[in-house]
Amino acid sequence: MSIDLIYVIAGAAMLLAAVLPALLERYAVSAAMVLLLLGMGIGLLPLPEGMRLDPLEIRPQIERVAEFTVLVALMGVGLALDRPLDLRRRASWRTWSPTWRLLGIAMPLTIGGVAVLGWGLGLAPAAALLLGAVLAPTDPVLASDVQVAGPAVDLDAAGGSKGRSSDGADDAEDADDAEDAEDADGSGLGEPVDEKDDVRFALTSEAGLNDGLAFPFVAAALLVAGAGSVSSWAVSSTLHWLAWDLVGKVVIGVVVGVVVGRGLARVAFRSRRPSLRLAEQGEPLLALAALVMTYGASQLLGGYGFLSVFACGMTLRAAERSHDYHRSMHEVVQRLERLLTLVILLLLGMAMTKGVLGELDWRGVLIALALVLVVRPLSGWFGLRVAARRADLPGGLGRKETLAAAFFGVRGIGSLYYLAYAAGEHRFDDERWLWSTVAFTILLSVMVHGTLATPVMRYLEGRRERAAAVGTT
Repeated sequence: MSIDLIYVIAGAAMLLAAVLPALLERYAVSAAMVLLLLGMGIGLLPLPEGMRLDPLEIRPQIERVAEFTVLVALMGVGLALDRPLDLRRRASWRTWSPTWRLLGIAMPLTIGGVAVLGWGLGLAPAAALLLGAVLAPTDPVLASDVQVAGPAVDLDAAGGSKGRSSDGADDAEDADDAEDAEDADGSGLGEPVDEKDDVRFALTSEAGLNDGLAFPFVAAALLVAGAGSVSSWAVSSTLHWLAWDLVGKVVIGVVVGVVVGRGLARVAFRSRRPSLRLAEQGEPLLALAALVMTYGASQLLGGYGFLSVFACGMTLRAAERSHDYHRSMHEVVQRLERLLTLVILLLLGMAMTKGVLGELDWRGVLIALALVLVVRPLSGWFGLRVAARRADLPGGLGRKETLAAAFFGVRGIGSLYYLAYAAGEHRFDDERWLWSTVAFTILLSVMVHGTLATPVMRYLEGRRERAAAVGTT
């Protein structure tokens, strides 16, 4: 690819990153839709012969760029969530009920549904399982239209502007009062945090966690591919996968993220040296330093780095929750994420009209349509409705909210990363077909979800406001 053309594409992406969000705010059109279509149009132009976007040739570059983009998005998601999660309190776990259901029920069902469909359509078992794992996680990068906007800062609680150094005493007292309220009358968490939109919270928290939790299933697909067939996968391999890939790496990833997040938060907010209290200086680059440090440490220790980065972001957010430093960090991360996303979408759109869809057939189209319109919505609905929490409690969803949370499982950059990673670990005979199917699924998801996100979320917000107005009269 010509370096001059790269500069042009990067410059166009920067300009669009600044213009598109405000320009499209009122319309049922997402920036991702515009960028993909623009990239497809550019791909139809006569481009330099050396500019090849064959995913098999540039797989390492796809893996690294997509990997970093997802990491940036995960840090942003971790910083954006206002709802606390206290692992020691059952009441706090309950407010995250939609998240656990989407992760523990909907995601495995989605993986299984896609894998079974792919196997039934003639894919090898390993390729079918890989396709399910690659397409199952919702994307933290492209789902901004249905996610929380960012960290809300209560300036009154923060003492006016910069927050208070309370060593977490206020948060602990609030958590105690909230749990006492639920234990007393079962009515919820008193005055909850970030309870205005459980749909956005569910989709945001799901996107933050399921990118890391898809890794065990990618590992399973690689193990099956190495064994040659499912029947050749020995009992010892199954036990190793359960103990290490499914449990061990998850635990390591979460622990590393929490430890690094707490250490950096202590330095940034409560260091004895003023020069190290970055929160007082308002230096937002701590978020990027935390991202890189956490991911590297987790990978070195064998954990899932994606989970670590999200856990680190949440841990930083939990420190001095009312401090406006969190907003500063989130804004920097969000801007970088937006720029990376637009560049990737432009290139992906160009690749779609330069041959990446060349192996797409009716099987790939059927799988994509089934995933977006049937498998994910049904899996999400089932997961959210089984023994559902009451809709008037934090973490409870009404029927229409459940439909929205089940439907908006946006696919995107994470799927590109997982496929590139797996293709680097093992050679799949159907690799070109897998790239075509994944690219088409992303295109379908961006168009369907991007068109419906704005009107659906506005409808739900208006419905909630009307209910609140009736309740106050």
